[in-house]
Amino acid sequence: MDRYALFGNPIGQSKSPFIHSQFALQCNQSMQYDAILAPAEGFADSWHNFVASGGKGGNVTVPFKQQAFQLAEILSARAQQAGAVNTLYINNDGQLCGDNTDGIGLVADLTRLGVNLAGCTVLLLGAGGASRGVIGPLLDAGVKKLVLANRTADKAQRIAANFDSRVCACGLTNIPEHAYSLIINATSTGLAGGRPDLDPQHLKYCQLAYDMVYGAEPTAFMRWAKQQGVARQADGLGMLLSQAAAAFAIWRGVVPYIEPAMAALKQQLTA
Repeated sequence: MDRYALFGNPIGQSKSPFIHSQFALQCNQSMQYDAILAPAEGFADSWHNFVASGGKGGNVTVPFKQQAFQLAEILSARAQQAGAVNTLYINNDGQLCGDNTDGIGLVADLTRLGVNLAGCTVLLLGAGGASRGVIGPLLDAGVKKLVLANRTADKAQRIAANFDSRVCACGLTNIPEHAYSLIINATSTGLAGGRPDLDPQHLKYCQLAYDMVYGAEPTAFMRWAKQQGVARQADGLGMLLSQAAAAFAIWRGVVPYIEPAMAALKQQLTA
């Protein structure tokens, strides 16, 4: 049986083993997917030990995406643009390949939600690895203008410098006035029940408020956006499933449907 795994620290709350078990059943694939708690400074050793025991590929989450980027011998264009790797596999020549499916996972979920990204003006909150990984795919999907806003503007500016003039950066307190139809919260504030300190004026034209964090209940950012009159809100569960489906397709050559796994996962989250 082919083996795959998620590497992270911490790792206990990950839904990835459940998601990939659902995909494997759906697609009739003989595979095992585990969660591996790697030491903070020992990702490379953990990966090599996994491969030596027969591992075929894996996913990488915090804090190892940059270490996986450095470890990979061949990087996809998406991974190079993101500066991070979340999907690893060994090609037919025995080389370690790194890819990043976060951005295409987000675009796939936004498409599922009926968002037309062509010509869209996007406000992206937060300048961590989550943001850097999604900017390129959003631009590829036709986004006209993307404003990256972060508590510390210089961090956002360093990320924006990797992209063309469609991307600009600023602090949270000096966001330029545009008709933002899509606002994405890529900060981790929702993990602690908070939300970014965003002026409500920027929600005036917003059609969808999207939070990359997910849970059994709407996040604080989603609740606040609804209170401010934003018509639609969504969390990052669909993105999680879509990026996992893209990784599964890289490994197994078949694209799973996310809807059955999403229904099963929602049931698990609310149990």
